Amino acid sequence: MWSLQSQLFVLCISVSCVAGAAGLILLFGYEGRHINVSCSYAHGYESYEKYLCKGDCGNSDVLIMTPETKKNKYSIHDDKMTRVFTATISDLLLMDAGKYWCGVSRDGTDIYTEVKLEVKPDSCCDNVIQIQSYEEGSVSIRCPYESENRNNRKYLCKGTQPSMCLQRALSTSDSKANTRFTLTDDKLARMFTVTVTALTLKDSGSYLCGVHTNTGLDVFSAVELEVKEWCCVKSKHVSGIVGNPVTLQCPYPAQHVDNRKFVCKGDERNNCTNVVTIASRFTLQDDISLHSFLVTVAQLEAGDAGTYWCGSDSRWGAGNYTNIHLSVVSLSNTIVAITAAANSTLLKGAALPLILTAATALLVLIVALVIVYKCKGAEVFTDRNKPEAEEVMQAADIYGNQEVAMFSKRKISQQQRACGHYDDVDSDQPDYENFTKTEEIYCNESFHEATKR
Repeated sequence: MWSLQSQLFVLCISVSCVAGAAGLILLFGYEGRHINVSCSYAHGYESYEKYLCKGDCGNSDVLIMTPETKKNKYSIHDDKMTRVFTATISDLLLMDAGKYWCGVSRDGTDIYTEVKLEVKPDSCCDNVIQIQSYEEGSVSIRCPYESENRNNRKYLCKGTQPSMCLQRALSTSDSKANTRFTLTDDKLARMFTVTVTALTLKDSGSYLCGVHTNTGLDVFSAVELEVKEWCCVKSKHVSGIVGNPVTLQCPYPAQHVDNRKFVCKGDERNNCTNVVTIASRFTLQDDISLHSFLVTVAQLEAGDAGTYWCGSDSRWGAGNYTNIHLSVVSLSNTIVAITAAANSTLLKGAALPLILTAATALLVLIVALVIVYKCKGAEVFTDRNKPEAEEVMQAADIYGNQEVAMFSKRKISQQQRACGHYDDVDSDQPDYENFTKTEEIYCNESFHEATKR
């Protein structure tokens, strides 16, 4: 019987017969998703078989038939109360697009409803609008649409899949799904706008503007939103030594050249304390040519360590600030820490050579600095007397007999008297005493010249 019905159906199609057809159903689906084909039937056919077929609807074209419920990727359900049976096609492919028929089996010619299915890729779009903003701020996403969709539902979702957009809508024209997302529709300009407030870095990503249509295949436009981290023109790490000065450099936009510059300290920019005050150790100097200002901290203290914010816009506009992390080091504490580390690892021995090397290098540096500082005052004096000292040393090496030594000693006594030193020379003192001491006795250039002669 089914074969005869099929033959009659094919014959009916070939001659454009419409007596058994009950309208046309247009459906649109997305690749990878599913589509429901719902077909109604008249009273009295509740107990009849229902089926879904494709193309010419021959025996091999029947996809599923009641009383089956599932076959491959097709399923069917007959709701006899509403007299509607629904066939579902899962995992849609582009090749699934085409002509289908909802059929009700009966004696003679079956009852058919034509179904036309269009399958689209589940992605969007060829053109993507790029938008940038900063965290804690706001952004407006503008979505144009065609005039025929002026009264249709509008919505915004996050992602790139049109098939799931409406279900995941963040805001729609007929409801508020999220308090941070507000949708307004300007029908005259044919554009709806979604404003997003209190932006976070997680808001970055792809969005779809959707306009619902009666066909079931909504119209979309794509937006890519990038939310940048609040702060800064630049983030810096600066270190200094207790007791020494340190300078913090803060660049600013060229258009802020006439703005008031400031620097404050605190973990959060909204709760920081101004540090440049009258009679403070912090001074601010603006360098217009470099579009930056310098903050100098005199005589660093351990308590100066922390987070600083410097800028040129009192409204805290994002992107106009420099965030500086200042660390303060004490040399004495560093030496103590190195010594403690050496003691704690003494038994282990593995890290001791490295620690001792570091400690030695630091101590040598400190000693060298002290020596250089002390020698600065005696540098001129030493250089001035160096020739005479060397000459006396040479004389002591050449004249090795006692008479020459005594003569030299008498010369020294004469120098002492000339310089106002009247202490008696100890006769028991060896006559060939180290003559480098004469460098401490010579007191004027005239005497030096006399000695040379």
